[in-house]
This record gives sequence, C-alpha cells and structure tokens, in this order.
Amino acid sequence: MADTYDLIVLGSGPGGYVAAIRAAQLGLKVAIVERELLGGICLNWGCIPTKALLRTSEIYHYMTHAEAYGLSVEKPGFDIAKVVKRSRGVAAQLNAGVKTLMKKNKITVVEGTGTITGNGRLSVEKDGKKTDLAAKDILIATGARARDLPFAKADGERIWTYRHAMTPKEVPTKLLVIGSGAIGVEFASFYSDMGVDVTIVEMLPRILPVEDEEVSAFMEKALTKQGMKIFTGAGVESLKTGAKGVTAQIKGKDGKVETTEFSHVIVAVGIVPNTENIGLEALGVKTTKGHIDTDPMGRTGVPGLWAIGDVTAPPWLAHKASHEGVIAAEAIAGQHPHAMDKRNIPGCTYSRPQVASVGLTEAKAKEAGYEVKVGKFPFIGNGKAIALGEAEGFIKTVFDAKTGELLGAHMVGAEVTELIEGYTVAKQLETTEAELIETVFPHPTLSEMMHESVLSAYGRALHF
Repeated sequence: MADTYDLIVLGSGPGGYVAAIRAAQLGLKVAIVERELLGGICLNWGCIPTKALLRTSEIYHYMTHAEAYGLSVEKPGFDIAKVVKRSRGVAAQLNAGVKTLMKKNKITVVEGTGTITGNGRLSVEKDGKKTDLAAKDILIATGARARDLPFAKADGERIWTYRHAMTPKEVPTKLLVIGSGAIGVEFASFYSDMGVDVTIVEMLPRILPVEDEEVSAFMEKALTKQGMKIFTGAGVESLKTGAKGVTAQIKGKDGKVETTEFSHVIVAVGIVPNTENIGLEALGVKTTKGHIDTDPMGRTGVPGLWAIGDVTAPPWLAHKASHEGVIAAEAIAGQHPHAMDKRNIPGCTYSRPQVASVGLTEAKAKEAGYEVKVGKFPFIGNGKAIALGEAEGFIKTVFDAKTGELLGAHMVGAEVTELIEGYTVAKQLETTEAELIETVFPHPTLSEMMHESVLSAYGRALHF
C-alpha cells in the first residue's frame, strides 16, 4: 500500500519547500521528496554559499584598499580552504534550518529519487529500496542544472560549473568565464577580487544582457577598470584541457580567432531543466524548450499535476520560485490566490558593483509603445555613498509620461540589491511619481538616491 497524502512535492529547493510549508499551514497533509539536500541548489550550491564567498572577496578587497580609509593592513592574504569551509558552513546551517521547518510544519521528508508513475502516484528509490506514495496533487519543483558546452563538458579539474567554482581545490591564476549573466559576473567578481586574472567572453553584444543598456555599459567599464578583460559579441570555438591548464580558441566580434591559455574555465551559459526521468513523458506533459508549461497558478495540462520554479518558464530566480510555490499551494488548497505579475519580479547580481532591477528597461518600455520619462541620479551626488567610499554607480527610473506609472527601475552600485525592494513594493502598489516624490527618505542613506532619481525624471533633482 502506498503512503497517502494530500500533496506530494517533488524537489525541496526554495520553490518546493516553501510550497510544502504553505500547504501545511493550510491544513494539507504534505510529503516532500528530495534526492540530495533539503534547500535544493539555491541554498546548498547557489544563492547562499555564493553570497558567503562574495562577502569574503568584498572584505578582502577592503583589506587590500585599507589605506583609502586611513587604515593599514600588513600583507593581507587568505586560505582558500578556509574560505570554502566558511561558505559550506553557511549552507549547512541553512540546510539544518529547512529540516527544522519541515519538522515544525509536520511535513514528511522522503529521501531519494522520485518518479511519477501515474496520476497521483509517485515512487521514490534510495539505495535500491522503493517507497510508493500517493496524493490527489503532485507539485514538480525539480529545478535545473548548469548547461554544459557540447564540445567541452565540465570535468571539475580545469573546466568548472558553478559547483566546482564554489569549492575550488586551488585558486586559478588565469580564469576564463564563459557567459556574463548574473552567475558568470558574480564568479568573475569573486575571483578578480581575490587577485585572479579574469577574462569574460559573452556571445551577445553586451554583458548582463537582460539589464538596461546603460547598466550593462557601466558594468563593462567598471569591471574593465578593475582589471578584467571582456569580450562581447564573441564566442569560444574550442577548449582543450591539459595537465596545467586549458587552451581556448576565442572568436572575437571581428571574426578573428585567438588562442589563449588559461588555468581554469567557468562555464556559465545557462541552465537545463530537470525534467528527464521523472515520468512526465508518459503523462503527456507539455513543455517549451524543455521547461514545463503551466497556467498562472502552476497547473500543467494534466489534472492534479503542478509545476513551479526553474523547471517552468523564466525568469529563473529563487524568489520567483518561492512565490510561485505559495500561489500553487493556495490554489491546491482551494483558495483563490492572485496570479503573479512577472513585471514586478526584481533581479539582482551580487558583483562589485552590484546590479539590481525591476520592471521594464527604457528600451523595452519604448518598444511596448510607452512615452517615457526617465530619471537618473549618480552615487557621486549622495553623501552616504561618498562617506562609504562607494561613489561608483547610478539609479535610473522609467515612468509612463502619460499616467506617472513606475514602469521600471535599474541600479548599479553598492548595496543596490537591498535597495531595489523599495521600487518593487512601489510597483506592486501601482505607485505613481506623485506618491514617490511625496515620500520622506531618511538622511543620510543610499536610499535618498531613489528619491532623487524620481525627482530627476520630472526635472526636480535637488542634489545633482
């Protein structure tokens, strides 16, 4: 006989475990199936441990630039094994926290690899033993994995995915990062600040291609100033590994191919959804480029089967997965949740400087037919930024000129990943420029730049 539940969640990442908790809060009997570690990729191998690494590189950067603050540090250095150990410890602490949350909410955790064997039926295998589960509803939250280059698969020695880059056995001397999305730029930033010679290759015309064009241009200049080499409109033709490094053939935007030696390579060219071998084909689940198609509540076309997170449509972000998990859990429990407006999902890149955005870029707003008002305010005009020694960056806001609706906000600079939520709340509340202009911002804070950017869009900036 199968163990019976109201809901089975397959995958315990930030989408799956949050969905399980919300469903349990609503009175459902819930089981969650995980083949590796509770918390999924984000908590164990992504969002959290990378931020621990980036905190280390940030502090190391300050140590090597202590003189600018009137301080002196003799011979700053680091132990990469201890750096990695701290990062893994942070991940382990949060993994334990998720275990506690599962127990607190009376959620049954089933360890092993889950396969859907029919409508409302799922089999879990571990160490050769099978456990059969049954439920009215099954929620797929299996996430995604790093995409390999077809001509050079990651080996963990010279060619790395994000997992390898987080637990290096040695520090690269000369690093090639292929791909300049958030993951690529964050690792480039970490290793550069730790003293590594870094090169970024991006096939599209600009780095961080989903961001506003002005932000991308600013970041390219900032990272180049830090010493990175950046090739856009370029591609890696081949990688050949050897005992001491990797030989890369890089085709530039001019069509010329150059051969360069690197000690290591990080491949950050996107993700592949984890949809294979979980029983979807037999059920006739529809997908687009491998990602499961759902309605705004998370329903697939198969009754009783739901999906959320990276296994579904973009954007592929942890906080989007968590919110989708709440929506799906509430719909499964018979409630009537609001669909998520993807225009109000913020995106963050935790490099140095940081990047954060929400809503439409200026170009996308114009493409959509809006007449826009655009405001910009630089960090150099903000007292707190200057006092922090972080006067690099700007904040940009995009408004509908006819209605005053905030269409988008785009930031680059220190701590902008913490500031962006102010604009996200404003967008969710459908705030216009009038409410933002009349809001009192504390002084001295970085947040004052948010106010000034809005004022700038309407010709009223006070400090620049």
